[in-house]
Amino acid sequence: MALEGKVPQVEFVFRENGEFVTHTSADLFDNKRVVVFSLPGAFTPTCSAYQLPGFEEKYEEFAACGVDDIYCISVNDGFVMNAWAKDLGIEKVNLIPDGNGEFTRGMGMLVSKSNLGFGDRSWRYAAVLANGYIETLFIESGKCDNAGDDPYEATTPENVLEYVKSTAPVAD
Repeated sequence: MALEGKVPQVEFVFRENGEFVTHTSADLFDNKRVVVFSLPGAFTPTCSAYQLPGFEEKYEEFAACGVDDIYCISVNDGFVMNAWAKDLGIEKVNLIPDGNGEFTRGMGMLVSKSNLGFGDRSWRYAAVLANGYIETLFIESGKCDNAGDDPYEATTPENVLEYVKSTAPVAD
């Protein structure tokens, strides 16, 4: 699904070397082509067993197709995101804490998961960004507050990689 528009311009608060550090959307996404995927939460089953490890595993394939970085965004704080990356041994995919849900809200992907005791979280989506603009967007079906299920088909690393390969620059 192709959309146009610049991603929300927000400040993300990371926890780096024992300090709170702020990075903006522009810092992370401008002047490069990146993959961003968002999921309901750190340490949750599908996110931990498949989605984040899958993007980590395929990182070099994405890079070979001209992707500069891969980012995982979740409505969790920097402490949680750092602990999750450490727990899973993530070294290539960059984890972004969207603790206040500002970026997620701006993307139109903030949903209530109060039925699970999660509060507001991200609906599962993935995007390819070019210079901070949405090139294409993958959204799981059934997006709504308090959804009864958590689909995981459209946003797999394999689906996003297929798109990236189809749009990769051709070498001379």
